[in-house]
Amino acid sequence: GFVMASSATDSQGKDKDIREKLIRTGHVDCMVSVGNNFFYTKSLPCSLWFFDKGKAEAIRDRVLFIDARNYYTVVDRTLNEWSDWQLKNLNAIVWLYRGEVDKYRELIREYHAVLGSLPFADRVQQLETDIANCRAEGKEAVERADRKDKKRIQAQYEDAAAAMTQKLTVAKEAQWLTDKFGDGEYADVPGLCKVATLEDIEQKGWSLTPGAYVGVAPVEDDGVDFAQRMKEI
Repeated sequence: GFVMASSATDSQGKDKDIREKLIRTGHVDCMVSVGNNFFYTKSLPCSLWFFDKGKAEAIRDRVLFIDARNYYTVVDRTLNEWSDWQLKNLNAIVWLYRGEVDKYRELIREYHAVLGSLPFADRVQQLETDIANCRAEGKEAVERADRKDKKRIQAQYEDAAAAMTQKLTVAKEAQWLTDKFGDGEYADVPGLCKVATLEDIEQKGWSLTPGAYVGVAPVEDDGVDFAQRMKEI
């Protein structure tokens, strides 16, 4: 695998000819789009190219495209990254594409080892409630405490809330993965991943840009009438 500028996935001229030759070998395995601010010295987006000369026959003439530009953790204003669990989830998509369901299910067991046996959506809801209750209780406890104890008590509740928030982050990643792939069956997810054939890629002018294949994720209806809201503003 290697890193390239995003423009290399659909640039024309000699680059296009080189891509066509690479794609026709059947060795292009997976393409991943990466968003901005993943490097200390460069803010531009990039793409990850993965090749495999030992691809299974079932996927030899197919390429997995993953658009991960909107899937990341913000470190600070100028730096983004994938957390360990986000990397596991991206790996899981590739495992399912390759038919390696056992690896996916092992990851689900790893999630349950951290989060318990509750369904992940229920665990998310429970943790959100627990965090809200912890913060409310902490506020009341600090208000009741003697002046000399306020900082110590506040720190205790903040630590407890931080620990639950960390677990909530894991639970949300588990829910993100299982909402899309359930017990372990690959499916194209609009806006995230798509398996394309060589014929599909040829029709796209030998482009290897994931966004050209995965499409756009559906936008949830928030129930707000846009025109009416604009008038109110």
